[in-house]
Amino acid sequence: MYLSTAELSTHLYAENIEVITRGDDTMTEAAIDAAIQEAKGYLAAFDRTAIFGAVGTNRNPLLLTFVKDIAAWHLINLCNAGTEFKVRQDRYERAVNWLKEVQKGNVQPDLPALEDTEGVEITNPIRFGSNEKRNQHF
Repeated sequence: MYLSTAELSTHLYAENIEVITRGDDTMTEAAIDAAIQEAKGYLAAFDRTAIFGAVGTNRNPLLLTFVKDIAAWHLINLCNAGTEFKVRQDRYERAVNWLKEVQKGNVQPDLPALEDTEGVEITNPIRFGSNEKRNQHF
């Protein structure tokens, strides 16, 4: 498992998790699973199986921190007992903004690159898009 319930103690006190979940570990696991899925959605250009299959010190520490922030946000939405809601919201938004920057290619994290079917690393995936719509005012 990429992230365990016990590892959330760096972001939320164990007693606060206990109050929020009322002792139901499935709520914490659901928040962690949701956080991992949310992060995976932004990391399509990377080998998500390798990234989220890593354990222990093989995990990227910055990504792990941001996944914890997202999981804590999902968990405190049930009840923010004993937590500072604004701090959690700010940390969640920072995590999502970082993931968006990675998705755009503005940030290059130390994560395993995605390989094509022939085992060749994809270093410059093709991106599609256009400029933002411009409005002319006279």
